[in-house]
Amino acid sequence: MNRLTSSLCVLSILVPTAFATAQQVEVEEFVLPNGMEFLLLPRHEQPNTITAGWVAKVGSVNERPGITGISHFFEHMMFKGTNTIGTRAPERDAEIRDRQNQVRDRMNELIWGEQYERYFNGEIDDPWDAANDTDELAGLRAELKALMDEQQGRANAMRIEEMRGQLGSIDDDETRARIEQAIDDLEAEQELMGSVLKDEFDRVYTGQGGSGMNAFTSNDVTFYFITVPSNKFELWAWMESDRLDDSVFREFWSERDVVHEERRLRTESTPTGIFQEQFQAMFWIASPYQWPVIGWPSDLNSYTYQDALDYWNIYYRPNNLVGVVVGDFEIEEIKPVIEQYFGRLEGSDTTPPQVVTLEVPQMAPQRMSATGDVQPQVDIWFQAVPFRHSDRYALEMLAEVLNGRTGRLYKSMVEGSEIASSASAGVDARKYGGAFTMSAQVKGDSTPEELEEALLAEAALLQEGLVEEDELQKVRNRVAADSFRRLQQNFFLLLQLGYYEGLGGWEEINDGPARAQAVTPEDIQRVARKYLVPEHSSTASYYRSESAAPVDPELAALDPQMQAMVKQALAQIEAETDIAMLEQGIQQMEMQAGQAPPQFKPALDYMLKKVRERIAELEAGN
Repeated sequence: MNRLTSSLCVLSILVPTAFATAQQVEVEEFVLPNGMEFLLLPRHEQPNTITAGWVAKVGSVNERPGITGISHFFEHMMFKGTNTIGTRAPERDAEIRDRQNQVRDRMNELIWGEQYERYFNGEIDDPWDAANDTDELAGLRAELKALMDEQQGRANAMRIEEMRGQLGSIDDDETRARIEQAIDDLEAEQELMGSVLKDEFDRVYTGQGGSGMNAFTSNDVTFYFITVPSNKFELWAWMESDRLDDSVFREFWSERDVVHEERRLRTESTPTGIFQEQFQAMFWIASPYQWPVIGWPSDLNSYTYQDALDYWNIYYRPNNLVGVVVGDFEIEEIKPVIEQYFGRLEGSDTTPPQVVTLEVPQMAPQRMSATGDVQPQVDIWFQAVPFRHSDRYALEMLAEVLNGRTGRLYKSMVEGSEIASSASAGVDARKYGGAFTMSAQVKGDSTPEELEEALLAEAALLQEGLVEEDELQKVRNRVAADSFRRLQQNFFLLLQLGYYEGLGGWEEINDGPARAQAVTPEDIQRVARKYLVPEHSSTASYYRSESAAPVDPELAALDPQMQAMVKQALAQIEAETDIAMLEQGIQQMEMQAGQAPPQFKPALDYMLKKVRERIAELEAGN
């Protein structure tokens, strides 16, 4: 799976312009006997293609301390294959996995026991750091590494590396040729030694014309999707039902390192990543939204194979899954295929537990200040409402009054006082709670304090007076036009249907527009007075350190919320060394550029530029 664009896919669902026009989406909904729900939307405007996916109604909110990040980890595991896909030797692969689990279980016993005791006593600073291993633990770690190498066919890797090192000091052409042939032979043998076939899911799909295979995990849902030719729908049904029925969690322990690296790139190596993570944990006082989707570092190390199986059997059973199919098909033709393949999934008697810990009312304002390699900025979050709450519509229209080049924030802070390079507002409405957000970046010599004062002044104006009807009507028109475009592409229809169903009901795509258009100036004033109050606020102020690198003006010009997404992708781009993977990222972004709402184009263009620069850098190095 390619992760260069998945963050922007998520953001495309969450932006507050997700209101459609009066156009109604006609969806056929049916439920299999095992409990799996399907949403079918035939659309023949884009002939010969189907965009299909499935949603697991599970995200980081369903986790608990000790297994935070496990929902996102499952997203990785679901691409590793089954006993049919992803292995050349299923029995040997199963044996290796069992041996790995036994070794790792013993390692966990030692770490949670004596290593944690040493940590609590102040003898070591990190119980998971290999540098602090006891002799027994070091031996187990080496044994696990050897089993991973065996599974992945890396037994000759060190020998190959040594021989490549020898080539630099050999001038004799005949000797060089013999060593190069020996390296080729070892590499060929290497390909046959492991039990793992890398990226076979992707190879099978792309070999049959599939494109855009990807997935994302949010706080509330996990979503898997791909586009296939219409005549390959049965392939999709077989592939997806096979991994839902027979995923084996291959490379369970080695993939842990991949997730740690992803966390490093997305959070720890970005200028504001750690700060934003801390700010979120401060804002969500009681709710399980307080931990990051990717998980806390110690939890990434801690959850076991049995933890994963238990989680799987609760949240990845048919009664917690929704299939979504949009494209050029006839319902009577694909419905029997769905029943044949997904109907074989074993149902569950276990109902996923309700999230019962709700956010407590905030009684006093909270503040955080941070200094680093950042463009000075300010974020203000107010406690708000969950996705299904009736006040969400008024809050989202309030945000739209503030947003855009014709919005109040741009006029007052960017064009007017010229203290901000960008300013925006938004609603983060999740399944069990929500936030109203305001953000701005400084321009020139202005300060975060000036931005905060200006943002709060705009909120106060909305509390004190009514929005003029003609101003609100212009917002309604703009929202309707943006949303109409979002109904034209199969991909964005799929995302909306699946995501809305995960949060409470796909019908939002039809019912939301009327509720949004019905918002009045009085509604906006009422929610401004109710929610945009100091005691419900948390503020993060970011200051630029003197040693910080120069700011990229193209990046600084993007919306702050968009910048965070782009910065995560940039870290992945800079770390990528596989030119083919980068070129695949270009293809996906170019495809999405034609489908994405206009507000995403600057971010996609900037990322495309950076990917091409990275490819040129790698090619020059070769």
